[in-house]
Amino acid sequence: MPSPRLEHSHRPRDIADRLAAGPDASYLRDWVYGGIDGAVTTFAIVAGAVGASLSANVILILGVANLLADGFSMAAANYSGSKSENEDYLRLRAIEEKHIALEPEGEREEIRQIFLQKGFDGANLETLVELVTSNKATWIETMMQGEYGLSDISRAPLKAALYTFAAFVLFGSIPLLPFVLQLPARAETATSLTMLAFFLIGSLRARWSQRHWISCGLETTAIGTVAAGIAFVVGYGLQVLLG
Repeated sequence: MPSPRLEHSHRPRDIADRLAAGPDASYLRDWVYGGIDGAVTTFAIVAGAVGASLSANVILILGVANLLADGFSMAAANYSGSKSENEDYLRLRAIEEKHIALEPEGEREEIRQIFLQKGFDGANLETLVELVTSNKATWIETMMQGEYGLSDISRAPLKAALYTFAAFVLFGSIPLLPFVLQLPARAETATSLTMLAFFLIGSLRARWSQRHWISCGLETTAIGTVAAGIAFVVGYGLQVLLG
């Protein structure tokens, strides 16, 4: 069993198994981004509509339309963006493969410069260059990381899109619940539930951060509150001007 102070075991067999499985692509940003944007945009519509004194039915229509259309739009954009990142990685990798084939000495010098900047020199530097360039896969991977700052961990575009859409719809539905359930003080209840959702998203984010969960929760809540406040002021202002 690993030490209670450590996150994983350092026994040779456990290390070998963990490295053989390879690192997992992270979809945390898709979940957090989708959740925050879903809650912010839907609540902004609710706040703006309340500020403009629109009926509950109109608020529901606008909210649900935004929930599905904007959620799909965000998911599609994330799909295209993730796919573009993967394609760009393959393009740059193909360039490195071509350069290694046509100008190997120049590529060896690039490896030398990469490790020179990391503090290696003399015989140790030359040994590293020789070892890295003796294996083509390691050579290319080192070039991708050292020259472009890219790793070979690719994110599945469809999975990224689904995470974004699911989080958007889940948290974006919260401001609409009081209107769907016809609760009393719907605007105030929607505000309270949405602020709670903002705090929940932020505090969950702390699991992957060194910051305290209260700090993360308050930060996300502040972002959502500002967005909702802007929407309410705009809606109320337009209602006064036009009404």
